[in-house]
Amino acid sequence: MECVNNTKTALVTGANKGIGFAIAEGLGSLGFAVAVGARDETRRGEAVARLRAGGTNAFGVALDVTSDESVTAAAASIEEQAGRLDVLVNNAGIAGRFEDGAQDPTTLDLDVARTVLETNVLGVIRVTNAMLPLLRRATAPRIVNMSSNMGSLTLQTGPVMAAYAPSKSMLNSVTAQYARRFADTNIIVNLACPGYVATDFTGFAGERTPQQGAAIALRLATLPDDGPRGGFFDDQGTVAW
Repeated sequence: MECVNNTKTALVTGANKGIGFAIAEGLGSLGFAVAVGARDETRRGEAVARLRAGGTNAFGVALDVTSDESVTAAAASIEEQAGRLDVLVNNAGIAGRFEDGAQDPTTLDLDVARTVLETNVLGVIRVTNAMLPLLRRATAPRIVNMSSNMGSLTLQTGPVMAAYAPSKSMLNSVTAQYARRFADTNIIVNLACPGYVATDFTGFAGERTPQQGAAIALRLATLPDDGPRGGFFDDQGTVAW
């Protein structure tokens, strides 16, 4: 499908369910054409169908954030269908296995740590850098990286998860580096903390809806040109690092 040239386009990774789907839905309601990035073809197709049924101009993009080839192909697909990218939301993330002490720091399964870092940190870098040529064609490009207050060295919230929490700490630091690099450009990058949201990620134990979790990402995705850069935000404002 071809997107009209004056339509802003957003890519949301991991957009087939949970917070990612809610972000895609929210961006659609704001008039964005939304590229639904997801690995699973069936779930991706179902998400696109649901979004279109709700009025969103959505199209699917096969995307495995751990694969160089997949990410490169996704960038080519978005270029072909939209020509540029106005918003990138790096939402795809995994908690990693935590049974049997796999994320207890004293018995940390290093394979679990590597797997979590590959998606939650290296995946964000891989996708961001592949999409930069498309983002640079936009007049007001925005990047939103979905983090967690579990990655805050100050707050130290949530259960002990020695692969997942440090992956978010590193994501926060990497995002700060991007913000410094983009300081003299029109690319604005920030971190969003969605809070404890009821999704399959949390075993549906969170008290917040996916739509509530998506709200801060939508705000950061549509910041004005003088908006904050390199910050970590939730619904209440700045999150302590």
